[in-house]
Amino acid sequence: MISADLGNQLEAFVSQLVATGRYNSKSEVLREGVRLIQDRETRLAALDASIARGIADVEAGRIKPASEVFDGLEAKYRAMANGAE
Repeated sequence: MISADLGNQLEAFVSQLVATGRYNSKSEVLREGVRLIQDRETRLAALDASIARGIADVEAGRIKPASEVFDGLEAKYRAMANGAE
């Protein structure tokens, strides 16, 4: 079992969430908070992995000039717009 000192402000907030019926218990509020942190940490780990892949691509020379990428995107979306007319 985990015991945590949240401080007065957070304790009051948790109590208010329970008192208003938003959550059934203080434990439910804390579980939700930990789940949100877990989700954030998972997304941050995925972002870190993406950044590491990007850095590895740059170091390996697997890059294109931005102008080339933008020109390709412009041509793609111009063709899509012309096809919709």
